[in-house]
Amino acid sequence: MRTSLPARSLPIRLLLTSLAAMALGACSRGTAPAALETREAAENPAKAAPAPADAPVILAFGDSLYAGYRLQPGESYPAKLEAALNRAGVKARVVNAGVSGDTTAAARERLVFTLDGQAAKPVLALVGLGGNDMLRGLPPAQTRANLEAIVAELERRKIAVMLTGMLAAPNLGADYAKAFNPIWPELAKAHKVPLVPFFLQPVIGNDNLLLDDHIHPNAQGVDRIVAATQGEVAQALKAAEK
Repeated sequence: MRTSLPARSLPIRLLLTSLAAMALGACSRGTAPAALETREAAENPAKAAPAPADAPVILAFGDSLYAGYRLQPGESYPAKLEAALNRAGVKARVVNAGVSGDTTAAARERLVFTLDGQAAKPVLALVGLGGNDMLRGLPPAQTRANLEAIVAELERRKIAVMLTGMLAAPNLGADYAKAFNPIWPELAKAHKVPLVPFFLQPVIGNDNLLLDDHIHPNAQGVDRIVAATQGEVAQALKAAEK
């Protein structure tokens, strides 16, 4: 995601306040013990299990929420996810292909180049995009078409897909949310792929888990997101390897 918006967009703080209110009504996907375990391992590198040389590759293809915006090396979602999976006995190498500021259109343009440049073919691709489209108020039909094309290209290459979704801020209006929010569950159903409905749900509205832009997770926030999603990623990887 980006932290600057065109003049026609609503203030970020207002958008995120609305998203926070929405998230507070949802059920938490993670558990405190798991989050603490993830954070403890991040703070003590000796506890982080390295990825074996023969580990299957997971490609984390997304925007700044994957890229690790303003975080230290090793604190991004892909880095901490890899450590958590291997510590749990799930062999995996997670490649960070997140680009801060990417819209679904920009990501679609770089997908083939990104895939062709991989040293090893990914077994699974995590696709986390759409937040910048929403913050810019881009037409949901464009977001859907771009994500559809990304998923189709990954399927064409026989790479399994897992989607991590986004929600529209209520301030954008009921019509926008009605068109935007169903994109991820409908794509997941149509392509029969696993889905995390709202990637930021474990952290949104909690300033202790966010950077001062109130959008991006800090290192502790990444811990929470990893704890909330690593089980589903492990299941998706296991299914992809069959």
